[in-house]
Amino acid sequence: MVSLERRADYFVGRFEAMASHCEVLVDTRSESLAREITRLAADEVTRIEHKYSRYRDDNILHHINSGAPTRVDAETARLLDYAQQLYQLSDGLFDISSGVLRRVWRFDGSDRLPDAAEVEALLPLVGWDKVMWQAPLIQLAPGMEIDFGGIGKEYAADRVAQLASAFPLPQHTQPGHTPSVLVNLGGDLAVTGPRHDGSGWRVGIETGATGANAKAADFSLQQGGVATSGDAKRYLQKDGRRYSHVLDPRSGWPVSGAPHAVTVAAATCTDAGMLSTLALLQGAGAEAFLREQDVPYWCQW
Repeated sequence: MVSLERRADYFVGRFEAMASHCEVLVDTRSESLAREITRLAADEVTRIEHKYSRYRDDNILHHINSGAPTRVDAETARLLDYAQQLYQLSDGLFDISSGVLRRVWRFDGSDRLPDAAEVEALLPLVGWDKVMWQAPLIQLAPGMEIDFGGIGKEYAADRVAQLASAFPLPQHTQPGHTPSVLVNLGGDLAVTGPRHDGSGWRVGIETGATGANAKAADFSLQQGGVATSGDAKRYLQKDGRRYSHVLDPRSGWPVSGAPHAVTVAAATCTDAGMLSTLALLQGAGAEAFLREQDVPYWCQW
């Protein structure tokens, strides 16, 4: 269900998808235009969710994970190529085949760690280098599976921004008055361009703290994307040690020494998400990694 709220000089559209509260801020005084763009956003995010959700048994991801040779469409091929590129750039730290480790890891805030032997037994099923991928054909080894959880939401935010930028305007709209749109999918943001007065959208980064320290940063975003990765809600804690849900696919165990959260601003939401995740995978070296990328970032230790 899509809802719409009028603010002083823009509209906020809302819907639920990808297990997240989603918002679309449309810089227009036209309620009908804001509603149409919100519906466009909801339809596109839902399409991507249905196509790549690992919880469905009627989509292309389910077919790939069955182990059968699968011929994929152009969109899926681009995502697989991107995942392969990230795997190579990160020396195997970013691996869309590492999801099988969820079979023994439950990041529910408890102190229940898996047995080391259970983790070890799953490692033969992890490793993009074991996947047979030659576009447009892919085949996984028996027992392996992939998922796009590490890039799906960011990709959806960028897709909505692209579609909103090309949305056909009503005939009475003056040329050059394409409204600025901010897409917010559970905290992953994409912005199409500056607002009508040349300003950006105000973005606040939450620390998880309360009271006066609730925000770590507040900045203006005119274009591009912002994404956050961290363990604020998904972690384990045992004997005074906090275990992040970010797993090193090479060992099967959580990365240690990493910030609780990393937020990155980049040219696209997908790039921001990739960099924030790769930073977390560096552990204590997260900030050094981000400085090398020369992008705005915020780390919460």
